[in-house]
Amino acid sequence: MQSTSTTRWNFAACQPPRAVVLVAGDREPIARRARELRPRLEQHVQIVLWDEHFAQDLDAVEAELVVVFGGDGSILRSARQMGARQRPVLGVNLGNLGFLADVKPEELFEVLPRVLRGECRVVEHLMFQATVFRGDQVVARARGLNETAVLAGPPFAILQVELYVDGQGVTTYSCDGLIISTPVGSTAHSLSAGGPILRKDIQAFVICPVSPHTLTVRPVVDAAHRVYEMVVPRPNQGTAVVVDGQVLCRLEAGDRVRVERAEEDFLLIEAPGHNYYRTLREKLHWSGKLHGA
Repeated sequence: MQSTSTTRWNFAACQPPRAVVLVAGDREPIARRARELRPRLEQHVQIVLWDEHFAQDLDAVEAELVVVFGGDGSILRSARQMGARQRPVLGVNLGNLGFLADVKPEELFEVLPRVLRGECRVVEHLMFQATVFRGDQVVARARGLNETAVLAGPPFAILQVELYVDGQGVTTYSCDGLIISTPVGSTAHSLSAGGPILRKDIQAFVICPVSPHTLTVRPVVDAAHRVYEMVVPRPNQGTAVVVDGQVLCRLEAGDRVRVERAEEDFLLIEAPGHNYYRTLREKLHWSGKLHGA
């Protein structure tokens, strides 16, 4: 599978760079810590917007980068909030896991000057667009960074989910749900359902059934340029489409859930000294010791 590009990013064109700061303000310890760090942050960037509710329209806001205080859920919210105008994101981990928000608060002011000098990579990550069709009508649509999932819902009877790729029927899954995940999302819901880990910059989707009735059914990895559709002929009362952990809509019989690559990529700043496998080792608590470590 082909990888997405990585680039060196020069923030020197605007001094100090203009920054949007997004904070998981619904969690008071995170909001309090972010406010404590604000005076030092303002020594490096010009804060043009401070948003603790992920509620502001960013389309008209001119900024060179976005700083997110929170966890991976906050990073997902920032991607949705930026919409069609994605900017480079520096994630400061004040949450729990931190696959995406990878910079610790105690290292922020060592990392940030290097980022602003261009001593970093900006990695372009695949985003998707999920669209729900009811006949010829679009009833729901959303961009996402992690995954689109069709989940059984109450009364939790097993689902029959038909999968189509580029309009061609692939198979019908008997399962509790079906996940179509990006590489970024491969370490989220898909991983817990038994899916593979994909390097975050690969151009591919993972199709992963949740608790399939047939044990020979396994996750599939396919190219990102293809169009994927899921159809549930007989949904449960509570069967729903979930995008990045948020319910998009309830499904009715015959609705088509289309997942395809979005025009935009998510731009994540990779801090100097951080790399993909280091993150996997630390966050997944892989055992063993590297020779020479």
